[in-house]
Amino acid sequence: MKFLHNLTITDYQDATIHPDDRGYYFGDGIYEVFRIYNGRLFQEDAHLVRLARSAAELRIPLPYGLPEITGLMYKLLEEDPVEEGILYLQITRGAAPRGHAFPPEGTQPVLTAYCKPLPRNRDKITGGIRIVSVPDIRWLRCDIKTLNLLGNVLAKQEAVERGADEAVLHRSGTVTECSSSNIMMVKDGTLWTHPADNLILPGITRQVVLEQARTVGIPVQEAVFSLEELYSADEVLITGTTTEVTPVILIDETPIAGGQPGPITRQLQREYQTLFM
Repeated sequence: MKFLHNLTITDYQDATIHPDDRGYYFGDGIYEVFRIYNGRLFQEDAHLVRLARSAAELRIPLPYGLPEITGLMYKLLEEDPVEEGILYLQITRGAAPRGHAFPPEGTQPVLTAYCKPLPRNRDKITGGIRIVSVPDIRWLRCDIKTLNLLGNVLAKQEAVERGADEAVLHRSGTVTECSSSNIMMVKDGTLWTHPADNLILPGITRQVVLEQARTVGIPVQEAVFSLEELYSADEVLITGTTTEVTPVILIDETPIAGGQPGPITRQLQREYQTLFM
Protein backbone atom coordinates (compact mmCIF):
# COMPACT_ATOMS: atom_id res chain seq x y z
CA MET A 1 0.00 0.00 0.00
CA LYS A 2 1.31 3.45 -0.97
CA PHE A 3 0.91 6.92 0.53
CA LEU A 4 1.05 10.24 -1.32
CA HIS A 5 2.41 13.22 0.64
CA ASN A 6 2.40 16.33 -1.55
CA LEU A 7 4.62 15.26 -4.49
CA THR A 8 6.18 12.19 -2.88
CA ILE A 9 4.87 8.62 -2.87
CA THR A 10 6.17 6.31 -0.15
CA ASP A 11 5.20 2.99 1.39
CA TYR A 12 2.18 3.45 3.65
CA GLN A 13 4.00 2.20 6.76
CA ASP A 14 6.71 4.83 6.21
CA ALA A 15 4.28 7.76 6.00
CA THR A 16 4.84 10.72 8.33
CA ILE A 17 2.75 13.80 9.12
CA HIS A 18 4.06 16.85 10.99
CA PRO A 19 2.72 16.99 14.58
CA ASP A 20 1.76 20.65 14.09
CA ASP A 21 -0.46 19.88 11.09
CA ARG A 22 -3.67 21.89 11.53
CA GLY A 23 -5.70 18.91 10.43
CA TYR A 24 -4.86 17.33 13.78
CA TYR A 25 -5.32 20.45 15.89
CA PHE A 26 -8.50 21.83 14.39
CA GLY A 27 -9.79 19.50 11.68
CA ASP A 28 -8.67 22.40 9.49
CA GLY A 29 -8.86 20.70 6.14
CA ILE A 30 -10.98 19.15 3.43
CA TYR A 31 -11.22 15.74 1.79
CA GLU A 32 -12.77 13.73 -1.01
CA VAL A 33 -13.37 10.01 -1.44
CA PHE A 34 -13.18 8.81 -5.03
CA ARG A 35 -14.71 5.45 -5.99
CA ILE A 36 -12.53 3.23 -8.12
CA TYR A 37 -14.20 0.92 -10.62
CA ASN A 38 -12.20 -1.19 -13.08
CA GLY A 39 -9.01 0.57 -12.00
CA ARG A 40 -10.31 4.06 -12.85
CA LEU A 41 -11.53 6.96 -10.74
CA PHE A 42 -15.31 7.40 -10.97
CA GLN A 43 -16.82 10.89 -11.43
CA GLU A 44 -13.40 12.40 -10.79
CA ASP A 45 -14.22 15.80 -12.33
CA ALA A 46 -17.28 16.31 -10.10
CA HIS A 47 -15.27 15.39 -7.01
CA LEU A 48 -12.49 17.81 -7.95
CA VAL A 49 -14.97 20.64 -8.52
CA ARG A 50 -16.36 20.03 -5.03
CA LEU A 51 -12.84 19.85 -3.59
CA ALA A 52 -12.02 23.26 -5.07
CA ARG A 53 -15.26 24.71 -3.72
CA SER A 54 -14.59 23.36 -0.22
CA ALA A 55 -11.08 24.85 -0.31
CA ALA A 56 -12.43 28.23 -1.40
CA GLU A 57 -15.11 28.24 1.32
CA LEU A 58 -12.48 27.56 4.00
CA ARG A 59 -9.92 29.85 2.33
CA ILE A 60 -7.39 27.03 2.01
CA PRO A 61 -5.20 27.57 -1.07
CA LEU A 62 -4.95 24.44 -3.18
CA PRO A 63 -1.29 23.34 -3.19
CA TYR A 64 -1.54 22.36 -6.87
CA GLY A 65 -3.89 22.95 -9.77
CA LEU A 66 -6.69 20.48 -10.38
CA PRO A 67 -4.99 18.95 -13.46
CA GLU A 68 -1.84 18.38 -11.39
CA ILE A 69 -3.87 16.84 -8.55
CA THR A 70 -5.51 14.53 -11.08
CA GLY A 71 -2.08 13.51 -12.35
CA LEU A 72 -0.88 12.82 -8.81
CA MET A 73 -3.91 10.62 -8.11
CA TYR A 74 -3.36 8.55 -11.23
CA LYS A 75 0.36 8.27 -10.47
CA LEU A 76 -0.60 6.91 -7.04
CA LEU A 77 -3.09 4.52 -8.62
CA GLU A 78 -0.44 3.40 -11.10
CA GLU A 79 2.01 2.59 -8.30
CA ASP A 80 -0.68 1.01 -6.11
CA PRO A 81 -3.22 -0.52 -8.52
CA VAL A 82 -6.75 -1.08 -7.23
CA GLU A 83 -9.50 -2.52 -9.42
CA GLU A 84 -12.43 -1.92 -7.05
CA GLY A 85 -11.96 0.37 -4.09
CA ILE A 86 -11.46 3.97 -3.07
CA LEU A 87 -8.92 6.75 -3.26
CA TYR A 88 -8.97 9.02 -0.20
CA LEU A 89 -7.51 12.51 -0.70
CA GLN A 90 -7.08 15.15 2.01
CA ILE A 91 -5.76 18.71 2.07
CA THR A 92 -5.02 20.58 5.30
CA ARG A 93 -4.07 24.21 5.79
CA GLY A 94 -0.58 23.04 6.67
CA ALA A 95 1.76 22.74 9.63
CA ALA A 96 2.23 25.71 11.97
CA PRO A 97 2.48 26.36 15.73
CA ARG A 98 -0.94 25.94 17.31
CA GLY A 99 -3.13 29.03 17.13
CA HIS A 100 -6.74 29.48 16.15
CA ALA A 101 -6.09 32.20 13.56
CA PHE A 102 -4.78 31.25 10.14
CA PRO A 103 -1.01 30.60 10.03
CA PRO A 104 1.31 33.08 8.31
CA GLU A 105 0.87 33.63 4.59
CA GLY A 106 3.00 31.21 2.65
CA THR A 107 2.35 28.23 4.92
CA GLN A 108 2.33 25.21 2.62
CA PRO A 109 -0.95 23.26 2.52
CA VAL A 110 -0.47 19.51 2.90
CA LEU A 111 -1.99 17.06 0.41
CA THR A 112 -2.13 13.38 1.31
CA ALA A 113 -3.81 10.44 -0.40
CA TYR A 114 -3.95 6.67 -0.47
CA CYS A 115 -5.82 3.91 -2.32
CA LYS A 116 -7.32 0.79 -0.83
CA PRO A 117 -9.50 -2.08 -2.07
CA LEU A 118 -13.16 -1.81 -1.07
CA PRO A 119 -15.57 -4.25 -2.72
CA ARG A 120 -19.11 -3.12 -3.46
CA ASN A 121 -21.50 -4.15 -0.68
CA ARG A 122 -23.67 -6.18 -3.00
CA ASP A 123 -25.74 -7.78 -0.23
CA LYS A 124 -26.94 -4.45 1.18
CA ILE A 125 -27.35 -2.87 -2.25
CA THR A 126 -29.57 -5.79 -3.18
CA GLY A 127 -31.40 -6.51 0.07
CA GLY A 128 -31.60 -3.11 1.73
CA ILE A 129 -30.59 -1.73 5.11
CA ARG A 130 -32.04 -0.57 8.42
CA ILE A 131 -31.51 3.02 9.58
CA VAL A 132 -32.38 4.89 12.77
CA SER A 133 -33.27 8.54 13.37
CA VAL A 134 -30.80 10.74 15.25
CA PRO A 135 -30.94 14.51 15.97
CA ASP A 136 -28.67 16.51 13.67
CA ILE A 137 -26.22 18.27 16.01
CA ARG A 138 -23.68 19.33 13.37
CA TRP A 139 -22.56 22.87 12.54
CA LEU A 140 -24.34 25.01 9.96
CA ARG A 141 -21.92 24.60 7.05
CA CYS A 142 -22.51 20.95 6.24
CA ASP A 143 -22.14 21.83 2.54
CA ILE A 144 -18.35 21.97 2.98
CA LYS A 145 -16.60 18.60 2.91
CA THR A 146 -14.45 19.38 5.90
CA LEU A 147 -12.49 17.10 8.23
CA ASN A 148 -14.73 18.20 11.11
CA LEU A 149 -16.88 15.07 11.32
CA LEU A 150 -17.47 14.48 15.04
CA GLY A 151 -21.22 15.01 14.70
CA ASN A 152 -21.28 12.41 11.93
CA VAL A 153 -19.11 10.04 13.94
CA LEU A 154 -21.41 10.23 16.99
CA ALA A 155 -24.48 9.66 14.82
CA LYS A 156 -22.94 6.65 13.08
CA GLN A 157 -21.87 5.18 16.40
CA GLU A 158 -25.40 5.54 17.76
CA ALA A 159 -26.68 3.71 14.70
CA VAL A 160 -24.18 0.89 15.26
CA GLU A 161 -25.11 0.61 18.93
CA ARG A 162 -28.79 0.42 17.95
CA GLY A 163 -28.11 -2.38 15.49
CA ALA A 164 -28.56 -0.28 12.35
CA ASP A 165 -26.49 0.39 9.24
CA GLU A 166 -26.91 4.16 9.08
CA ALA A 167 -28.35 7.16 10.94
CA VAL A 168 -30.83 9.53 9.31
CA LEU A 169 -30.34 13.02 10.75
CA HIS A 170 -33.10 15.51 11.49
CA ARG A 171 -33.33 19.05 12.80
CA SER A 172 -36.43 19.30 14.99
CA GLY A 173 -38.13 16.67 12.87
CA THR A 174 -36.98 17.96 9.47
CA VAL A 175 -34.89 15.35 7.67
CA THR A 176 -31.52 16.56 6.37
CA GLU A 177 -29.29 13.65 5.36
CA CYS A 178 -27.53 10.63 6.87
CA SER A 179 -24.28 10.42 8.79
CA SER A 180 -22.28 9.45 5.69
CA SER A 181 -24.77 9.51 2.82
CA ASN A 182 -27.68 11.45 1.35
CA ILE A 183 -31.25 10.25 1.76
CA MET A 184 -34.19 10.27 -0.65
CA MET A 185 -37.79 9.12 -0.47
CA VAL A 186 -40.37 8.20 -3.06
CA LYS A 187 -43.94 9.38 -2.57
CA ASP A 188 -46.64 8.91 -5.22
CA GLY A 189 -44.00 8.37 -7.89
CA THR A 190 -41.99 11.50 -7.05
CA LEU A 191 -38.41 11.39 -5.75
CA TRP A 192 -37.84 13.74 -2.81
CA THR A 193 -34.59 14.89 -1.22
CA HIS A 194 -33.46 17.81 0.91
CA PRO A 195 -32.40 20.87 -1.12
CA ALA A 196 -28.69 21.44 -1.63
CA ASP A 197 -28.22 24.19 0.95
CA ASN A 198 -25.90 24.64 3.92
CA LEU A 199 -27.60 21.87 5.94
CA ILE A 200 -26.42 18.97 3.79
CA LEU A 201 -23.37 17.91 1.82
CA PRO A 202 -24.60 17.58 -1.77
CA GLY A 203 -23.17 14.20 -2.69
CA ILE A 204 -21.76 13.41 -6.11
CA THR A 205 -23.87 10.24 -6.21
CA ARG A 206 -26.91 12.31 -5.18
CA GLN A 207 -26.25 14.64 -8.10
CA VAL A 208 -25.90 11.79 -10.58
CA VAL A 209 -29.03 9.99 -9.35
CA LEU A 210 -31.16 13.13 -9.56
CA GLU A 211 -29.93 13.77 -13.12
CA GLN A 212 -30.70 10.19 -14.11
CA ALA A 213 -34.14 10.31 -12.47
CA ARG A 214 -35.05 13.40 -14.49
CA THR A 215 -33.71 11.78 -17.67
CA VAL A 216 -35.94 8.70 -17.30
CA GLY A 217 -39.00 10.77 -16.38
CA ILE A 218 -39.13 10.37 -12.61
CA PRO A 219 -40.35 13.66 -11.08
CA VAL A 220 -37.88 15.17 -8.60
CA GLN A 221 -38.58 17.48 -5.66
CA GLU A 222 -35.64 19.07 -3.88
CA ALA A 223 -37.62 20.21 -0.85
CA VAL A 224 -37.73 19.66 2.90
CA PHE A 225 -39.82 16.87 4.40
CA SER A 226 -40.39 15.61 7.90
CA LEU A 227 -39.40 12.45 9.70
CA GLU A 228 -43.09 11.52 9.85
CA GLU A 229 -43.34 11.88 6.07
CA LEU A 230 -40.26 9.68 5.72
CA TYR A 231 -41.90 6.96 7.82
CA SER A 232 -44.90 6.95 5.48
CA ALA A 233 -42.89 7.05 2.23
CA ASP A 234 -43.51 4.49 -0.50
CA GLU A 235 -39.75 3.92 -0.82
CA VAL A 236 -36.59 5.23 0.85
CA LEU A 237 -33.03 5.04 -0.39
CA ILE A 238 -29.61 6.40 0.46
CA THR A 239 -26.92 7.48 -1.99
CA GLY A 240 -23.19 7.81 -1.58
CA THR A 241 -19.80 7.10 -3.08
CA THR A 242 -19.44 3.74 -1.36
CA THR A 243 -23.14 2.98 -0.80
CA GLU A 244 -24.13 3.80 -4.41
CA VAL A 245 -27.96 3.49 -4.43
CA THR A 246 -29.00 1.42 -1.41
CA PRO A 247 -32.61 0.69 -0.45
CA VAL A 248 -33.83 1.41 3.09
CA ILE A 249 -36.33 -1.19 4.30
CA LEU A 250 -36.67 -0.22 7.98
CA ILE A 251 -36.49 3.15 9.75
CA ASP A 252 -36.48 2.87 13.53
CA GLU A 253 -39.26 0.29 13.91
CA THR A 254 -41.20 1.28 10.78
CA PRO A 255 -40.99 -1.00 7.70
CA ILE A 256 -40.68 0.79 4.36
CA ALA A 257 -42.27 -0.63 1.20
CA GLY A 258 -43.30 -3.75 3.09
CA GLY A 259 -39.68 -4.37 4.04
CA GLN A 260 -38.58 -4.83 0.43
CA PRO A 261 -36.74 -2.55 -2.03
CA GLY A 262 -39.22 -0.68 -4.23
CA PRO A 263 -39.49 -0.49 -8.02
CA ILE A 264 -38.24 3.09 -8.42
CA THR A 265 -35.23 2.31 -6.24
CA ARG A 266 -34.49 -0.69 -8.42
CA GLN A 267 -34.82 1.44 -11.56
CA LEU A 268 -32.42 4.05 -10.15
CA GLN A 269 -29.96 1.30 -9.24
CA ARG A 270 -30.00 -0.03 -12.78
CA GLU A 271 -29.49 3.43 -14.25
CA TYR A 272 -26.61 4.17 -11.87
CA GLN A 273 -24.84 0.90 -12.54
CA THR A 274 -24.81 1.54 -16.29
CA LEU A 275 -22.12 4.15 -15.59
CA PHE A 276 -19.48 1.66 -14.46
CA MET A 277 -20.63 -1.91 -15.21
